[in-house]
Amino acid sequence: MKNAINWFEIPAKDFARATAFYQKVLGVELQAHKMGGADMGFFPADQDGVGGAIVCGNDMQPASGGVLVYLNANPDLSAALGRVESAGGSVVVPKTQITPEFGYFAIVADTEGNAVGLHSMA
Repeated sequence: MKNAINWFEIPAKDFARATAFYQKVLGVELQAHKMGGADMGFFPADQDGVGGAIVCGNDMQPASGGVLVYLNANPDLSAALGRVESAGGSVVVPKTQITPEFGYFAIVADTEGNAVGLHSMA
């Protein structure tokens, strides 16, 4: 097993709003596709890396509790945190050092009501 995670989905009620939030905060472009009646915005990932998407469909329910996904905010998550509020979200847990070896984390609330972790080494 190469990675503990091989795919993740972040639920959304407003696809355009959620996509805009993650694109702005992470400084990436999500690729939009329709699959099985759901709108999906795919995060960039290496061919053999872990991928995921924003998913807006009838059965998707954003929530602040439950599973917590950590997104890559390297090289320094301070930049991503600085864009959270202007993108419509809020910082729930500020940048906090885990250990020098494991870097830093923060938790944000996105525009849909999900709690999402951010991680970087600096």
